[in-house]
Amino acid sequence: MKKTTLKITGMSCAHCVNKIETALLDLQGVISAKVNLKKGAAKVKYDETVQTLDNLTAAVKEVGYEAEPVN
Repeated sequence: MKKTTLKITGMSCAHCVNKIETALLDLQGVISAKVNLKKGAAKVKYDETVQTLDNLTAAVKEVGYEAEPVN
């Protein structure tokens, strides 16, 4: 398992948080996704043999937000 933090921009409400969490959790290999609106970040735990960092950021972008890895 790998953990990463994504910096998310463009969020403004709880609906945004839910949309991003759902997009990440829908990806195969993602174990957990917790988005913090105030911090503008998402903590994601995933199986790196199934999922890539690029796919995580792409999933966030597909639902209308910008994402970039913090660590």
